[in-house]
Amino acid sequence: MARWSPGQRRPVEATDGDMPTHSSGTARVDRRTKDLVKRLNPGDVAVISHRDLDVVAAETLVEAHPAAVVNSEPSSSGRYPNEGPLLVIRAGIPLVDLCGAELMDMISEGDLVQVVGSEVYRGDELVARGIEESIETIGVAHARAMEGLDAEFGRFVTNTLNYIEQDQDLLGSDLEFPDVGIDFQDRHVLIVVRGSTYREDLQILSDNGYMSDLKPILIGVDGGSDALLELGHTPDLIVGDFDSVTERALRSGAQLVVHAYKDGRAPGAARLEKLGLEYHTMSASGTSEDIAMLLAYEQGAELIVAVGTHTSMVEFLDKGRAGMASTVLVRMKIGTRLVDAKGVSKLYRTEVHTRDLIFMVLAAVFALGVVVMISAPIRLIIKTAWLNLTNLMAATALVSPWSLL
Repeated sequence: MARWSPGQRRPVEATDGDMPTHSSGTARVDRRTKDLVKRLNPGDVAVISHRDLDVVAAETLVEAHPAAVVNSEPSSSGRYPNEGPLLVIRAGIPLVDLCGAELMDMISEGDLVQVVGSEVYRGDELVARGIEESIETIGVAHARAMEGLDAEFGRFVTNTLNYIEQDQDLLGSDLEFPDVGIDFQDRHVLIVVRGSTYREDLQILSDNGYMSDLKPILIGVDGGSDALLELGHTPDLIVGDFDSVTERALRSGAQLVVHAYKDGRAPGAARLEKLGLEYHTMSASGTSEDIAMLLAYEQGAELIVAVGTHTSMVEFLDKGRAGMASTVLVRMKIGTRLVDAKGVSKLYRTEVHTRDLIFMVLAAVFALGVVVMISAPIRLIIKTAWLNLTNLMAATALVSPWSLL
């Protein structure tokens, strides 16, 4: 790779045999991807610092339709096989990685940025050169991750066991739950978390009549509340730290519960206070989805249906968590009252092709023909109808047209 230095100008012509991809747009710069996507518009260039791009962050980037994504970090470091980068690439969005930490200081919000292959320009000035990712390059990183997956899994299990003792407050009888003014007793509760396939799974539950027939209490965990609103359902309760939920959801009329640390600190409360919204707090270890499940369970819910929850090592690593102690404890406590609907859309994903319809019609005609051939009563009815029809036609032919005058 040729050496370069900041200040180098973009070459007028490409010297390689294949023309590199060329994208340009207004820069949106943020070290926190979840904050950046709130102001990312179609055609902008997303400048991020996100090691091991997770699925949810990638989905929000894709939904914004940027011209390109430029990452100062590796989108897939080879630690584990994360799917985020593949979502961006498959959406046709150029992804340039490993542009260096200095990139975040060299490009400012609102700068005009050009991405030419693996090179990043501010205006016409070359400011970084990284790696233009593809399905193949991410595949190499994933292959490397698979080779070390056993060791990573061992570390994950060890961390889970180490944190179980710290998270035992989730099992204690002294855990205090806020009175949110909702009667959970003997009701179904649907909890929506922003996880893989959460939108598709929620759509299935909405379409198949579950939500309209059983009318479950709807709990959105942070951005999961927006998914409910998108399908025309208003959440009854929103739980989380409120860093990834829209103001529309916050003002939907739902009860708001801020997940606070065990020492009482509640960073998410600052945003609600600024908006002038009333809220409850609940102090506990674990994740916000753990708190939502425990709240429904302790208040007497008959069944808890969860969509988008995190259950695998890869999903927890995607969230930046090195273990899943709290999830293990909460699921053990709730037991059979919890139904995990994650991935239900894959069970219902059916497609009817024209060819299949033709085969179905032909099969039905064939079956009817077989029934007619082997059924004496049906043959008699058809034969009688045919004789009546032929006799009627013969009688009509014998009548002279002149007799009608």
